[in-house]
Amino acid sequence: MSKGIVVIGATFVDIKGYPEGKYVPAGRNAGTVCEVHGGVSRNVAEDIANVELRPTFISVVDHSGISTDVINKLNRHKVDTSYIRRTEDGLGTWLAVFSHNGDVVASISKRPDLSEISTILKEQGDEIIADADAVTVDIDMESYILKQILDLAEKYHKQVYAVVSNMSIAMERRDLMKRTACLVCNAQEAGLLFSDNYEKLSPEALAPIIGHKVKSAQYPRMVVTMGEQGAVYAEIDGSYGICPPINVAVIDTTGAGDAFFSGVTIGLTYGKTLGEACHIGARLASSVISTTDNVCPRFMPEEFDLKVDRS
Repeated sequence: MSKGIVVIGATFVDIKGYPEGKYVPAGRNAGTVCEVHGGVSRNVAEDIANVELRPTFISVVDHSGISTDVINKLNRHKVDTSYIRRTEDGLGTWLAVFSHNGDVVASISKRPDLSEISTILKEQGDEIIADADAVTVDIDMESYILKQILDLAEKYHKQVYAVVSNMSIAMERRDLMKRTACLVCNAQEAGLLFSDNYEKLSPEALAPIIGHKVKSAQYPRMVVTMGEQGAVYAEIDGSYGICPPINVAVIDTTGAGDAFFSGVTIGLTYGKTLGEACHIGARLASSVISTTDNVCPRFMPEEFDLKVDRS
């Protein structure tokens, strides 16, 4: 039985604060505070599930009640959580303060211990990856775990799609990034990767540059997100394109990049071109930034013209 898209990575709880008015960095800001389930990989698993695609999530959590809540919610969304394990330090925490515009102005992150994922892969990795439609990873994950995942994926001829959260860490594993089928990062991160500064460029200016860089560096495929300007993408042959944004009112940008990556993964896994996959990503991302939640609402695969056997 297919395990759908297999998502491997960390689970976080996000504590988010929103000011009532304009945020004053050194002041006492009245507002609201909420706690939501987060983490790039956890968000991606739920986003994929919200397109009715029943993914499998490989992760760790701790022994707290909120970890039980995380698992129960994923189960309700038809994510296969049977490979999630509980450890003492398995749940991460992200504390963030937002401006009145919905942008993060301050944050602190406590990363979880993911070593148990390596054990899961040693014990059950063959059965998990053999039946996967594709695999997604956060490239910032510990390199020895990434290597396990890539080795298993290559053994069973599965595509691995990777998202970057911290390019400073990712740059230490360029050899592993080249083994992925598609890498997704933002313009600042792409600048770090290619020793340049792309943050002030338009999509029309950046797209041919990324096309040249991807061909020269021999990355199979790469997507560079540009916030409200959309995204650009390129393939190993030097071809490139632009994905325009879908403009909506911004409430909270958290999770928009994860939703975009989820859409790209869904599209590439189920037969779409890179450009078409980016448009799916843009639609999912736009549905996230107009709410305070970290994930997209429910969609049907048919809305994206996906032909998927969901039996």
